[in-house]
Amino acid sequence: MDGGRRFSRSLKEQLHTLLSPAFPHPAEAFGAAVSFGASYQTRAEYPEDAEPGVYAGEVHNGKRGFLERLAVLVSRPGFGTFALIVVLAAAGWTGFVDGGGYRELVTEGGEPQDIIARALGFPISAVTISGENRLREGEILSAARVDPRGSLLFLDAVEVRNRLLQLPLVKSARVLKFYPDRLVIAIEERVPAALWQRDGKIAVVSADGTVIDELSDERFLGLPFVVGDGAGKRLAEYVAIRADMGDLASRVKAGIFVAGRRWSLVMTNGVEVKLPERDPGAAIGVLIRLQREARILDKDILSIDLRLPDRVAVRLTEEGADLRAAALTHGKPVKSGGHT
Repeated sequence: MDGGRRFSRSLKEQLHTLLSPAFPHPAEAFGAAVSFGASYQTRAEYPEDAEPGVYAGEVHNGKRGFLERLAVLVSRPGFGTFALIVVLAAAGWTGFVDGGGYRELVTEGGEPQDIIARALGFPISAVTISGENRLREGEILSAARVDPRGSLLFLDAVEVRNRLLQLPLVKSARVLKFYPDRLVIAIEERVPAALWQRDGKIAVVSADGTVIDELSDERFLGLPFVVGDGAGKRLAEYVAIRADMGDLASRVKAGIFVAGRRWSLVMTNGVEVKLPERDPGAAIGVLIRLQREARILDKDILSIDLRLPDRVAVRLTEEGADLRAAALTHGKPVKSGGHT
């Protein structure tokens, strides 16, 4: 440099000297131990009007330029310290993860992004749930995977809704986020209408015959009980039959769908009432009259056949048959437990 702190030679001349064949190139020294299998040209092989930044040492495929930039980066002050910090940080993080520290952090405080979001003022401080009837709030929150470790900022409302729809009792759901810290969940439940036994398993079904879930909760034990293939899809008929029975509906233990065509009712005392395929409501009217006039359901009988519109067939128990035979022999009506 001259006295005015200026370079005595132009930068172009100095660059030409550094890149001359007699002067070892920085990239050559840095990559001397690696053979890249590529030739390079000196500045003398480029025209004088070459574009700025394109100079000797750049390989046609860009490898030489990469080595030059890498050499400049490595030679900068502080690079070694920075590289050491990065290596130590990576090693520390790897040890933290492998040692179980990360799992413990997530278990106790949630994901790192949620921890940061809560610190910034976006926790989940309040959850408002509406529409639940048979489901409990804890079941809803558990299914939605919503807890204080999360944050409203990173909560995916669509994903929460999809999780809620996996609950058999949930027919529809809406999830709304109200910043900074409130979550609203509105659900519509399916209405369980009956218990349906098929293939030895009992399922909870809705009024339209949709299977809600396998029976695993005592909350549903009081529902009407139906048996047989196709009974779930014809549940509306069974519900209508029970509605026509009035007070006698409480004495029905189960409805059996027979041969995919008609219903039989099993009463709580074991009596089977066989209903016709067509117009079962009229047969129920006959049953109500017989019960009112003769207390027929309280007799020693096994079944009442109402399938024919002009007659009623009653099958007696063995004891009832004996009583009836004895009464007929002596010419007396059966007073108790028999058939009149």
